[in-house]
Amino acid sequence: MAAAIDFYFDFSSPYGYFAATRINQLAARYAREVKWHPILPGVVFKATGSAPLTQVPVKGDYALHDFARSARFHGIPYRRPDVLPISTQAAARAVLWARAQQGEQKAIDFAMQIYSAYFVDGINISEPSHLPEIGRRAGIDTTDLIEGINSLPIKNQLKEDVEQAMARGVFGSPFVIADGESFWGFDRFDQLEALLRDGKI
Repeated sequence: MAAAIDFYFDFSSPYGYFAATRINQLAARYAREVKWHPILPGVVFKATGSAPLTQVPVKGDYALHDFARSARFHGIPYRRPDVLPISTQAAARAVLWARAQQGEQKAIDFAMQIYSAYFVDGINISEPSHLPEIGRRAGIDTTDLIEGINSLPIKNQLKEDVEQAMARGVFGSPFVIADGESFWGFDRFDQLEALLRDGKI
């Protein structure tokens, strides 16, 4: 079987959300698996001297318009959150906890529910208290979730994962690595598909 695709994403990224709705279906067309990796752009921004797109002069207004336009174009449910961006540390840890406790598919289901909660339902996912209910929507037993996301092993896992992502050249969300080729942005999915289809680009 061909190598898995690595999908790096942040929960405060609208483009990451759009990509998350498509990446598994795209990969499945070419018999590929996807490894989902939550990251923390704040750490990356600090290392690269950049900032969230919505906070960049001139670009910010364009980005807010493009988020809604892109969602309409692709038929993806989207409502601009009241606060954007937000801290996604707790949500990222929750996905790592779900993976460790209940497997990869449950972690992906949880990630999708977190995205939907933020970008469709307007729930502030930076508040850990909202995560158990979101997890239950994904069919996850969230009894020990809060304890889990505050545990040292999960904290260390996220830190290590972000460091490894940056070592691979990851600097934003969404970011996909397939067959040694890197793609930044939802608007690169046509190029990603060309690589998966043709074996080169």
